[in-house]
Amino acid sequence: MPSRAASRREPMFNVPLAIVACIGVFLAIHGVRSFFSAQADFELLLQFAFIPGRWTMALDPSQLAEALRQAAVQGPVTEAAARSALARFVLSQPEPGLWSVLTYALLHGSWGHVLLNSLWLAAFGTPVARRCGSVRFIALGLAAAMGGAVAHWVAHPLSAAPMIGASAAVSGMMAAAARFMFAPASGRHGFDHSHLGPRQSLLDLLGNRRAALFLGLWFLTNLLFGVAAAPLGIVDASIAWEAHIGGFVVGLLLFPLLDPHRHAAP
Repeated sequence: MPSRAASRREPMFNVPLAIVACIGVFLAIHGVRSFFSAQADFELLLQFAFIPGRWTMALDPSQLAEALRQAAVQGPVTEAAARSALARFVLSQPEPGLWSVLTYALLHGSWGHVLLNSLWLAAFGTPVARRCGSVRFIALGLAAAMGGAVAHWVAHPLSAAPMIGASAAVSGMMAAAARFMFAPASGRHGFDHSHLGPRQSLLDLLGNRRAALFLGLWFLTNLLFGVAAAPLGIVDASIAWEAHIGGFVVGLLLFPLLDPHRHAAP
């Protein structure tokens, strides 16, 4: 007769507590925001979203005129004056808080946005959290979020549009998971224990057909979706694909420093 422990059913959702906590925070914040007035929510974005133009103005206020010009030409001519006025208001706010390079990842534009990021975090963050533990998992997510903010700032230094969403942090988890999920030896452990696979070097990763295909498709999809999604009406706002790539690169390069298995696979 099987023992009582052996006869227990496996839980339907088996994800680390750190993943559950992050998703809970995302959902709770977006739920609270749904009760805010439009003005209160806009003030929240000014404080906690990442606005690259405000960082540029803090370093070089002389760029304001060029920022207003760019805001005026990015859209219908009939709305140029309104866009310029809004950009002037946003960029004339006090210097941005240092926290915005992280807090933007806690905010989302819609329920679909937050649920999609939560789904991808559960899928790719779970093996990373199991392998590294909660503290290193959180550290990697924060670093990837910062990398996404920096990449978005470099690409759009004069933009007055707020950037929000955990996509850059999730992209970092995807990159980190790719370092060991596609290792040839990982298949021996099964999907539930794929986090036990050996870590591959960057050269081995590029030489791995499955890993190289994943990396290529990921970058191509982000580029195409980021460039074409808004013009085609797929989404209401532009996609910060540069931030995704920034978070991905950080996750790819930083993961070996946080990996408890310090040595790469032979």
